[in-house]
Amino acid sequence: MTQQQDDLQFDYKYGFSMPEKSFYKAKKGLREDVVRMISKIKKEPKWMTEFRLKAYRIFVEKTMPKWGPDLSKIDFDNIYYYLKPTENQAKTWEDLPKEIKDTYDKIGVPEAEKKFLAGVSAQYESEVVYESVSRELSKQGVIFCDMDTALREHPSIVKKYFGTLIPIHDNKFAALNSAVWSGGSFVYVPKGVKVKLPLQAYFRINAERFGQFERTLIIAEEGSDVHYVEGCTAPIYTTESLHAAVVEIFVKKNARVRYTTVQNWSKNIYNLVTKRAHCAENGCMEWVDCNIGSGVTMKYPSVYLHGKGARGEVLSIAYAGKDQLQDAGAKMMHFAPHTSSRIISKSISKEGGRTSYRGLVQVFPGAQNSTVFVSCDALILDEDSRSDTYPSMKIKENNVEIAHEATVEKLGDEKLFYLMSRGLSKADAESALVLGFMEPVTKEIPLEYSIELNRLIRLEMEGSVG
Repeated sequence: MTQQQDDLQFDYKYGFSMPEKSFYKAKKGLREDVVRMISKIKKEPKWMTEFRLKAYRIFVEKTMPKWGPDLSKIDFDNIYYYLKPTENQAKTWEDLPKEIKDTYDKIGVPEAEKKFLAGVSAQYESEVVYESVSRELSKQGVIFCDMDTALREHPSIVKKYFGTLIPIHDNKFAALNSAVWSGGSFVYVPKGVKVKLPLQAYFRINAERFGQFERTLIIAEEGSDVHYVEGCTAPIYTTESLHAAVVEIFVKKNARVRYTTVQNWSKNIYNLVTKRAHCAENGCMEWVDCNIGSGVTMKYPSVYLHGKGARGEVLSIAYAGKDQLQDAGAKMMHFAPHTSSRIISKSISKEGGRTSYRGLVQVFPGAQNSTVFVSCDALILDEDSRSDTYPSMKIKENNVEIAHEATVEKLGDEKLFYLMSRGLSKADAESALVLGFMEPVTKEIPLEYSIELNRLIRLEMEGSVG
């Protein structure tokens, strides 16, 4: 390990790496033959192969985004786009190769499965290597599996929804994902079924110069309810890796979906994700988005409110320390009357880190009696850090209620003095104020995950994780 890696390792608990072993590894770089090879190895139907090839051609033609963070250092020719870590998916945790099992044991996935979860999926590099779902859910008709299994076993459902909410031409990285996607989660909840415990997916990048491109599709039928949680980590390397996921969610009439992310990638990861939900009549879509890690994040979960009375919510936290740029936000699109949306954004920047809120709210003609509330709060902890807000609102209907507020503040000397006068050290006092600042979002996260998130933030504030 180099001195640079060693220094970073001290700051990042999950920065350990295991020896890279793979059943199959594609050649470096992206070409049409690599796309065909991925589809062939997976034994996919012809329509999916054609979908991938069309997406690849669009990816080549599309230019890089001209706005937001600088992505010019991404070298698409220096990335491995597919790595199959094992020949077959493990049926039990004990069947996993030792280095993979040890990785997830360290992260705590098996323990979480036992205590808190109705189902768990673990992706390592390009493939889901393990998954489990409770018998009770299976009896209720709930499907929770990886996307590759869904394509084989539920082809008609996948074909009906796949790529319809986020088309391949949506943006360059959605096109890239569509060309080389592998793994990810498929969730189908039948009409009226309410999943009481969360379903969780855990994504781990272990290889160097690697791209992970999972694809997630969630369908919640009328009157159903489900909470999906994802977490992600990666080792520390001196070279960059790329994570470009696509998530499509369909919330049917009177259904509710909550999607919680605790993103703690290492700082050598570009995290460029497209997430979108379609919400029908009286449906409810909630994104809880927590971004702690990565060197660069661009992520703007969106809700398309197509049904009367539909509701959308994005609660987000972005924490940027040294050498981090968190460009996060939300999109709310009101197409129907009596729809409502709420965006709560909390950002913290420290040691020269930079956070940005980038949001878009559109109310289209006919979406009368809709309500919108946006709140963007930024906390800057030193003179070297920065926070920016880029809100955009396009309101094409008169009979609506719109509210937007934004604040930027530093840690108050009076509050610090008060807490320190009560016996807290300066570091503990700062941590307490930061955790209090985030509390409107963290209180919405399941207890066991909010405890972990608060612990990570507290350790980040102390300057040492792990």
